[in-house]
Amino acid sequence: MRSHDLVPLGRSGVSVSRLGLGLAPIGGMFASVDGGQARATIDAAWDLGVRLYDTAPVYGYGRSETRTGLALGPRPRDEYVLCTKVGRLIEPDGPDTQSIWADPPSGVGPRLDYRYPAVIRSVEQSLERLGLDRVDVLHVHDPDQDYPTALAEAYRALADLRNAGVIRAVSLGVNHADVAARFIREAPAPGPDCVLLAGRYTMLDQSGLADLLPLCRQREIAVMAAGVFQSGLLAEPRTGAAYGYSRVPDALLSRVRALRDLCHRYDVPPLAAAIQFAFGHPAVATVVVGARKPHEVDESSALLAYPIPPELWRGMKDTGLLPEDVPTPSGDS
Repeated sequence: MRSHDLVPLGRSGVSVSRLGLGLAPIGGMFASVDGGQARATIDAAWDLGVRLYDTAPVYGYGRSETRTGLALGPRPRDEYVLCTKVGRLIEPDGPDTQSIWADPPSGVGPRLDYRYPAVIRSVEQSLERLGLDRVDVLHVHDPDQDYPTALAEAYRALADLRNAGVIRAVSLGVNHADVAARFIREAPAPGPDCVLLAGRYTMLDQSGLADLLPLCRQREIAVMAAGVFQSGLLAEPRTGAAYGYSRVPDALLSRVRALRDLCHRYDVPPLAAAIQFAFGHPAVATVVVGARKPHEVDESSALLAYPIPPELWRGMKDTGLLPEDVPTPSGDS
């Protein structure tokens, strides 16, 4: 599988590359990134054939969107798919700040607001920061933060934009599979076109398989799998904070080490297995990975193309590292 292979994004009529670039890191997630490095990272992705780019207003409080627009602005607009999100407005003294952003712009912050007028204003502000005339996919970002309003108003605003041809697809950007499944069932028809699911369909966490992924498959809703490296835990087992824990539990660490040992036995980089695992499920159209430096994009592209023997997936099931009913890229399920 190659990063530039194009596939349909569910029923949306949009086609995306198998590898997407998540743009939170260039907004300064956990560490500062200068503008030149951000531009070089997006340029590297473009050169590799990546044609799906995912940003959000909250990423660096507008910084990611601004840098994304500067890098993509000179590119042919019909040759890439751009996603951003709604649910947070970036305002002077916005109160809903997050500690993960290094050196954010001073004097501004996010404010949660899923109401219809705020969503429209958010899109207008995103386009101003991007310097572009349109966004292709809009995610309702973290709808669990105010689920009733996100369902009743944010979804309606995005559906209206889709009906008017302003955007091409309505999506959800979630960390919780059960929230997305509930939203899909409760949203008025035709519902979302796709879901960006972070960290819930990976080699360590298949909770998305219980309900969400079969539902998406049934309704032709495309899944964009993100967070497949589990905050780097699969790259380097450690005892500190990661994967949503203040301290990684011993049982999880043991499982990670066993997965890594098995991968090494088959001469497969653990992160190659991590990035390819999600494609075993037919609902998954693309995997979105973050990068803050050009070489990280190069590495992800190489991992996606790395040959993995079917015996590795079989070994994960035989040793209990994956449940028997989890589909794998080899078709061994």
